[in-house]
Amino acid sequence: MPWDDDTLTAIADTDDLHVAPFREDGTTYGTPTWIWSVVVDGALYARAYNGRRSRWYRAAVTQGAGRITAAGAEHEVTFTEADPGVNSRVDAAYETKYAGSEYLPPMLQDGPTSATVRIEPRG
Repeated sequence: MPWDDDTLTAIADTDDLHVAPFREDGTTYGTPTWIWSVVVDGALYARAYNGRRSRWYRAAVTQGAGRITAAGAEHEVTFTEADPGVNSRVDAAYETKYAGSEYLPPMLQDGPTSATVRIEPRG
């Protein structure tokens, strides 16, 4: 199920995405964590600053679902590891959206790029 255009635009235009993948029980949401997100080719992506050892990233790929809060709304979502072929376009989107941030260069390194997830609405 794809994002509707208005929702995706609202998320893309803000910098307030919080991710809460399910905990090990598959029903309890984890603690919301603020992360950077970008939209590429009509899909929502996020990266873990601390790479694959990030707690939220590990929960997201293990549980495969959870919730995000963005642009003033909550959304039930699924998380899948991003196809590595999209990483250069995700890099470019990060460079545009977060230009000038001291945190941008680390987000373009191997650790975070290897921890890129695609976030889709859960039907």
